[in-house]
Amino acid sequence: MFDRLFTLIAGRVAALAGQPIAFILALTVIAVWGLTGPIFHYSDTWQLVVNTATTIVTFLMVFLIQNSQNRDSAAMQAKLDELLRAVEQARVQFIGIEHKADREIEAIRAALEAECAEGDVRTKAVTSSVGRLRDRY
Repeated sequence: MFDRLFTLIAGRVAALAGQPIAFILALTVIAVWGLTGPIFHYSDTWQLVVNTATTIVTFLMVFLIQNSQNRDSAAMQAKLDELLRAVEQARVQFIGIEHKADREIEAIRAALEAECAEGDVRTKAVTSSVGRLRDRY
């Protein structure tokens, strides 16, 4: 239940924070703060207010943005895994490679790049894919 509530709140806050009005609001707050400097004689307290506020907002936004990115990344991986599973000649051993170590993923990428560099593999793969799509219809 807490996960759903957090996801809902994080999603809404992230969506709102990404809107132009959020930037305009933040810019307005900073402008008002700057304009009040002479009133408060640019005191330490005046500076502390904006420093504390921006630190708190930044700290909280890091977690919300990370949550959004994690969710988006997981959804994208699930979609890609489904495509790998559904496409006839796709290599299903690629499903779940995001859980491998960085070194293992780099080795897989290097092997794929080497495979594509051999001869005309890319053209054959594209032609084969286009042909399979054409045959479906």
